[in-house]
Amino acid sequence: MTQHTAGIDVGTSAVKAVVMRFGGDGQPELAGRWRERILRRDVSQVAALAYEQALAAAGVAREQVSYVASTGDGEELAFKDGHFYGMTTHARGATWFDSSCRAAVDAGALHARVFVVDGNSRVVRSRMTSQCAAGTGQFLENIARYLGIRAEEIGPLSLAASRVEPCSGICAVLSETDVINMVSRGIAAGEILRGVHDSIAVRLGKLVRAVGAEGTVVMTGGLAADTGLKGALERALGADGGAPLTVVSHSASVYAGAIGAALWGEYRLSRRRKDDVRSCVTT
Repeated sequence: MTQHTAGIDVGTSAVKAVVMRFGGDGQPELAGRWRERILRRDVSQVAALAYEQALAAAGVAREQVSYVASTGDGEELAFKDGHFYGMTTHARGATWFDSSCRAAVDAGALHARVFVVDGNSRVVRSRMTSQCAAGTGQFLENIARYLGIRAEEIGPLSLAASRVEPCSGICAVLSETDVINMVSRGIAAGEILRGVHDSIAVRLGKLVRAVGAEGTVVMTGGLAADTGLKGALERALGADGGAPLTVVSHSASVYAGAIGAALWGEYRLSRRRKDDVRSCVTT
């Protein structure tokens, strides 16, 4: 029997919605997904729109979804059945992307955090960046705006740069000032971006080492799609003298929280069914 659950991840700048399909073998499949920017709109309406679009992409009607789980800032959504903590859902999403995952780097619009997970997708240890906005998705969007490039150009330009222009990693204000000065000096966009990526990666790498990550590290959140940042993190971890780590990203990494919410929703459903069966047996 086919079953569907949905996950709604309400972030700072966008809502991510997914529909997961569970076939007869019980294995989950990403049936539909949608990402909708908030852009100062009512978050509940944006979440409802993202959910409708994800349902349409999956070819599934609302009544076919057995459980709708929210995460992030989605606790107040009226149409949800349950809510899960963001780190918990990103951990589950990361291990769904790669079963060998034992740590995840969740880099979002306004924060970045690193956590170690066990074989059951449970968070064991975690660390988060400071309150400074440097190293976040919003910060990189601002840099791209200064450089006059699209967000999807950031990674390729950074990877293609033949040299790096060092950038302050102390705070967002100083970093943005550095970038403005670089532009006025005629420094190539790719060289600037590589410097920005390197400064972010050093900070993330320190968090990865601080939590004692081992083996495979999966990137999640909005910046997981930034190939330039992934490359910079690989360089930072390869140069810090620590144990070798494998950094992995996925084409759907931005949906990790929503996917994890949907998967935990299915788990909660299965537990309820088992409890109902036990209740029937004992009565």
